[in-house]
Amino acid sequence: MADPSSYRPKPGQIPDSPGVYKFRDEHGRVIYVGKAKSLRQRLANYFQDLAGLHPRTRTMVTTAAAVEWTVVTTEVEALQLEYTWIKEFDPRFNVKYRDDKSYPYLAVTLNEEFPRVQVMRGAKKKGVRYFGPYGHAWAIRETVDLMLRVFPVRTCSAGVFKRSAQIGRPCLLGYIGKCSAPCVGRISPQEHHELAEDFCDFMAGRTGAYLRRLERQMQDAAEEMEYERAARLRDDIGALKRAMEKSAVVLADATDADLIAVAEDELEAAVQIFHVRGGRVRGQRGWVTDKVEAVTTGGLVEHALQQLYGEERGDAVPKEVLVPALPEPVEPVAQWLSERRGSQVSLRIPQRGDKKDLMATVGRNAQQALALHKTKRASDLTTRSRALEEIAEALGLDAVPLRIECFDISHLQGDDVVASMVVFEDGLARKSEYRRFQIKTFQGQDDVRSMHEVIGRRFKRYLQEKQKSGEWTEEPAGDPQEDVDGVTGGSGVVTVHDGEPEPDPLAGRPTDEDGRPKRFAYPPQLVVVDGGAPQVAAARRALDELGIDDVAVCGLAKRLEEVWLPEEDDPVVLPRSSEGLYLLQRVRDEAHRFAITYQRSKRGKRLKSSPLDAVAGLGDTRRQALLKHFGSVKKLRAATVDEICEVPGVGRKTAETVAAALAGAAPSAPAVNTATGEIIEDDGAPPAALSAERGQER
Repeated sequence: MADPSSYRPKPGQIPDSPGVYKFRDEHGRVIYVGKAKSLRQRLANYFQDLAGLHPRTRTMVTTAAAVEWTVVTTEVEALQLEYTWIKEFDPRFNVKYRDDKSYPYLAVTLNEEFPRVQVMRGAKKKGVRYFGPYGHAWAIRETVDLMLRVFPVRTCSAGVFKRSAQIGRPCLLGYIGKCSAPCVGRISPQEHHELAEDFCDFMAGRTGAYLRRLERQMQDAAEEMEYERAARLRDDIGALKRAMEKSAVVLADATDADLIAVAEDELEAAVQIFHVRGGRVRGQRGWVTDKVEAVTTGGLVEHALQQLYGEERGDAVPKEVLVPALPEPVEPVAQWLSERRGSQVSLRIPQRGDKKDLMATVGRNAQQALALHKTKRASDLTTRSRALEEIAEALGLDAVPLRIECFDISHLQGDDVVASMVVFEDGLARKSEYRRFQIKTFQGQDDVRSMHEVIGRRFKRYLQEKQKSGEWTEEPAGDPQEDVDGVTGGSGVVTVHDGEPEPDPLAGRPTDEDGRPKRFAYPPQLVVVDGGAPQVAAARRALDELGIDDVAVCGLAKRLEEVWLPEEDDPVVLPRSSEGLYLLQRVRDEAHRFAITYQRSKRGKRLKSSPLDAVAGLGDTRRQALLKHFGSVKKLRAATVDEICEVPGVGRKTAETVAAALAGAAPSAPAVNTATGEIIEDDGAPPAALSAERGQER
């Protein structure tokens, strides 16, 4: 690890002008390229106290061994030079977009004597007109097949074209009217080239004028009683309209725009682009990247613009580019785009109307692309094995942690404190073994104390179950039932109170599909807690108090994604592209999701008021019994005293008190329990109350 002060330039050496800089490692390889309006101010930011730097930036400057720069005249030149160097050196600490698949284009080879229409992938060639990209090659072929009736451009390969010219007989497409047969001289090179250009104009979105011209020709042919020609033109118009229907109108006619949306988390980002030409979506593509540098959404957009238009011809840049966030500063990027196009380009964030709605659609596609990428990455066996090996190596474990349990605490300003336990086996979530806890020994904003209690209760059960063999079986996954708090669950979870599970009405069910009893007696190799050094110390102390020394403990802090170990002053910093860090992050996020879902459900029930709450001497048990017997407060209000006495545990005096209390309570309109989605028969907390509280929940 290098000390940045060892290669820091001397004062006054760095010019105060626009430019591009490169960081190199000890082997001379370029590891980062950046641009700046003022090189002096930007580079000074890298040579401050390491503790004040972002973890990604700190890793970069300690890996580097030298820095150099190149002065340019304007910020636009700096933008272009930065892109050129990134493409040339492929620095490891720069954002690098990678296509999530190879997209096909519809290409017209205008650089040939007889242009050809074909499907093309890979690098673009000079003199070839491209349309797309398309999601599938078959979509291109369907479109071309419809349009060849009107624009019979050559589609055959060079070998077939040469062979037909030698034998003087066209291929099948020439006989059925889907090729003008330039190979046998039915059309001159100039006429065929004009036909290919008309094809390109139509594909570029200039459809209205061409269709109107065909309609006029059809009407003229009908008036002149050339009915065969009029019928042929009618069929041509129908074929073109069917081709146009394959891309729906999404914006006003003649609108040319590219819409770019970004979905991101701490480690990765997905970019989706919709190409709109003539008001229709003509193509779509997407990229996924690892965020190996500290970059904002605006920075991601700037990199996407460089990737998208850096090597494109000028006519590939539309009049409008709509983005979710603007680069900082935006003027050089907008000027660079305008220079690429040769005319003014509007780079902006859509604020209202159809464009904003379409941008939301693009954003949903980006979110789905990121989720799909994460799913594929998580389900890959090789990737999961590598992740577990990286965790074992980073934490100094003797073997890979095949079972990982993660704990998280959730509360609302100290109220309704709950905890969650999620289980990952072989790198995959095992939801049937999730558990949730209520913290009842105290209430308050003390995550350390809560973590100590939960870890102690879980492993106390582990020691107890270790001595047993099948006295009861926990509820299996997928069987919804009502736990003691009234929270409907179907994920196979068990709510644990004071270390003891509630009696299971489904006791006696068989073991799981692996034949292993579903019980706390199966220990993890690694316990992960959501938090830093204090939470880790509390978890380790709870294990030590129980005499458990064969379970490793670590914590993952949200802010900097650092891994903390017991009795260590400094955290373990895993590489941002590490599969091990990605797995730990997924485990931590799942525990947080599970905990906060349970906490919200409890809060929803607590906020649901009922006239029974005001009845003196009526506890939770008899209140639950009354509601279970009658089904709702509305039916209970209509019951007589004798009918209320039929409920087990309710005497006549209590029944008279309940009847009197309900008779004096004014009924209210049904409300909705925001936790379960069910209708509440009596006063319920309005959704706004829950929404206001969620801003302060943990």
